[in-house]
Amino acid sequence: MVLKAQELFWEKGYTATSLSELSAATGAGAGSLYNTFKGGKKELFKKSLYQRKEDLEDFKTVLEKSDNPIELIKAFFLSVATESKKSHFKGCIVANTIVEMTFINEELGNDAIDILKETEKLYTRTILSEQKRGNIKSKIPAPVLARHLITLWCGINTLRRVYPDKEILRQQIELQLQIIK
Repeated sequence: MVLKAQELFWEKGYTATSLSELSAATGAGAGSLYNTFKGGKKELFKKSLYQRKEDLEDFKTVLEKSDNPIELIKAFFLSVATESKKSHFKGCIVANTIVEMTFINEELGNDAIDILKETEKLYTRTILSEQKRGNIKSKIPAPVLARHLITLWCGINTLRRVYPDKEILRQQIELQLQIIK
């Protein structure tokens, strides 16, 4: 149920998604949604957003087991370029939420910000470790490089709507990733 709702929220955002659309997408009546998710639409949205946090934890595990985590991070970014046009127009539910909720719902906006900050911490730890191992030659401090990746992520999620072209996106992502060599 959460994944079906997440898909709808991802496409339309929190504000534009109605309870009737959520009921249709999940197969649950409005009463059932409220009984299952005590906060109704808002609680269901939070669970949809937290699903991305769980995905981040999975990615963290993969990075920790990798002999070359920086290449995995680069591959993650580059994989955006090969996604479908529909995916390009959806962007990132976390980044979308930050933009949408800035003046609407501080709690939901902060939840999304926390996910990006956790991602930044993961990147910082990974970059610092790889700098110490000599796998990243850049002397730019790891936290600055990590924030660069967050900036790239937020930017690419707008750019992919402007240029949903795989080659343009690949070129732009590769250019930005040159900083972490």
